[in-house]
Amino acid sequence: MIMPEQAPPPEPPAGTEDLSAAVAELTAEVAALRGDLARRHLLDLAAGILVAQLSTPPPDAAEHLARLADSTGIGPEDLAADIVNAASGTVVAHTPDETESPADTRRRRRAEMAAESFDTIDEVTEALLESGLRPFGAAALFLWRRTTTDCLQLVGRAGVSALEASHWRWIPPEAKGALHRVLAQGSPDWLPAGPPPVERLPGPAPDAARAVLPLWNHGSVTGLALIVWPAPADLDDPVRRTLTGLMDTAARMLDVGPQEAAAEPPLLGPLLDLLTHPAMTLRAEPGTAALRVEHLNPAALQSSGGVHGPVGRPLAQVFPAAHADLVHLVQSARSGATPQRAARIPAEPRPGGPDPLLDVRVLPVGPDRSIVLWHGATDPGLAVVRVLDHLENLGSFEDDLVSGESRWTDETYTIFGLPPGTAPIPLRLLGPRLHPEEADALDDLLVALTERRVGAQTVVRTVRDDGGLRHVRIAAEPLLTGGVLTGITGIYQDVSAQYRTELALTAAFDQLTVAQAQAALRHQVVLQLQRAIVPEGPALEGLPGLQVAARYRPAAQEYRVGGDWYDVLPLPDGRILLAVGDIAGHGIESATGMVSLRNALHGLAFTGNSPGRLMEWLNDLALHMDGNPTATAVCGIYEPADRSLCWVSAGHLPPLLLRDGRAQLLDAPHNILLGALPRAIYTQTMTRLLPGDTLLLYTDGLVERRHAGLDESLAVLRRAAERLAPGGVDEQADRLLSVVTGDTDDDTSLVVLRVS
Repeated sequence: MIMPEQAPPPEPPAGTEDLSAAVAELTAEVAALRGDLARRHLLDLAAGILVAQLSTPPPDAAEHLARLADSTGIGPEDLAADIVNAASGTVVAHTPDETESPADTRRRRRAEMAAESFDTIDEVTEALLESGLRPFGAAALFLWRRTTTDCLQLVGRAGVSALEASHWRWIPPEAKGALHRVLAQGSPDWLPAGPPPVERLPGPAPDAARAVLPLWNHGSVTGLALIVWPAPADLDDPVRRTLTGLMDTAARMLDVGPQEAAAEPPLLGPLLDLLTHPAMTLRAEPGTAALRVEHLNPAALQSSGGVHGPVGRPLAQVFPAAHADLVHLVQSARSGATPQRAARIPAEPRPGGPDPLLDVRVLPVGPDRSIVLWHGATDPGLAVVRVLDHLENLGSFEDDLVSGESRWTDETYTIFGLPPGTAPIPLRLLGPRLHPEEADALDDLLVALTERRVGAQTVVRTVRDDGGLRHVRIAAEPLLTGGVLTGITGIYQDVSAQYRTELALTAAFDQLTVAQAQAALRHQVVLQLQRAIVPEGPALEGLPGLQVAARYRPAAQEYRVGGDWYDVLPLPDGRILLAVGDIAGHGIESATGMVSLRNALHGLAFTGNSPGRLMEWLNDLALHMDGNPTATAVCGIYEPADRSLCWVSAGHLPPLLLRDGRAQLLDAPHNILLGALPRAIYTQTMTRLLPGDTLLLYTDGLVERRHAGLDESLAVLRRAAERLAPGGVDEQADRLLSVVTGDTDDDTSLVVLRVS
């Protein structure tokens, strides 16, 4: 019989190479490009200085820099550092006794350029440690931000484990010691042989050298830096000067990256690190809901396919083969607020692809974060090694029901806290060793073994002789001989650590849920307060010589509480105060800052001073407010007698004047925004208005668009104003809000005034 020839297996379609390997190659290339970014940034900065000094085109300046490096024998980066240092007023040609050496100055400049080329505070901290501190022997760097209540919040770390960082995440002002002493005094504390015995600081050993440095910004200490060495170190004056200069960069970069609301729940990362199977946390990016890897425990790092620096990357780069299925699980878990599970991801095996994720479980923790747990498809040899590593938590027993004898392994004695050689306790007599509430669990286990004669397991609490309480899993099987029950065998497993981990995870989840509810309530209260202070459409009547309409449009999303405001106020001398403003940012801080500035202007206007002087006072107030807010504003005082408007702009969008059907933007001197520089001078402008003129004051939420320039957005507003039909100011204000809309989801203030 002739068998038909079997067809060869089909060739895999072209272009289906291992996606994981491709992603790993691309991410490695990106990492190399990021590593070169700081070097190119320094060279470009030096070339730009030469363009200004030599009045040469950029290509000639770059070529001149290369020739200088070749002729002097100094590396291009070192020469660029010298040029930048000289332009910024830093002298490098002095003796080491007076200040840092030229090499140290160049090294510091390169470290600063490397740090400033990154986007997140963790990357900045890592760059400062690797490029600036390790040449001096330092092993770790902590960066704390000072809060408005003088707490210290850990925002950046390098060379530090997640578990150690969790212990120092928050330091209240009541915790006396070197950290709060430096915070209060504003001067560094150099500890070449470690802190005094009564004080505690992070570090590998009590006598390891440390340096606590204040981080100055805008004339105040905004945070702290702690540099840690692995052992005692000689921190001489040149080293101290160089490190102090490096920390100036850290002070400027404190606000880089996510703020407190984006922080990881306390202890969540360290708890996942205690698990022996892979686990990670995923975070949904605001606005896009794209998933990004926030934390990987050691077992998960081994499963990430060799991707360079997986933490912080999109999920699609770290686990490309499992990305689609994981996204579906996470979305289901978050929408239903319930854990989700999958036996295998991907469901179908892919020849030549990465190992699948087995027994995948997704737990939602908060509105934008999820925990993913799974098991890896490893070979049997590695699985056996993992089992052997945990035998100290596992003990076996066997009860012979015929002879009445029981046998325990040495590990069983350890679990129950009994000395070896003590008579083993049969399972049926274990009750006195258990917590009183576990009697029913033991009875149910014995019924399953002796009456139903089936294997069973349970978890009970055992009480040791020293009073310690342990959680022990009992898994047992009946021994049958000829259908007759002759014994019971099984294992005891100490699962106390797992129980505590699960308890801590539950507590962390509860804490996160409560914090989320409190934050939502706070935002709702502030939003209502903001609407009460800045109404959306107030009544403005009885103003001499003016018809005025004002509108406030809240942000599209309620949680984006903004800082826009306006003011139209008759003054005792018959003049009228007109103002609009916008505080940078969103949230409770912006709303409270808006209230402070608006109320301050309200009161200061009664002094009778000019708009320029009012702006100078507001600038001083902003510089001394908590959080150092910045704001733009336009403030004017209208004189009905001669229809004149004296006004001043602090970095704000220009007013729009509509006269005889033509709209034009009013030019004003370029004044700096409020809260940026102390003792700023604000130059004011006088504009004569005519009967029938219409003037528009507004904030950027009215015109700004994500994919359009400011000039284009202002041109849209100008054309819309010229197309306004004749009517009252209220009708025109509503018409403008309907036809001119920005797309940045920002709040908007608009004041329309017409001269009678």
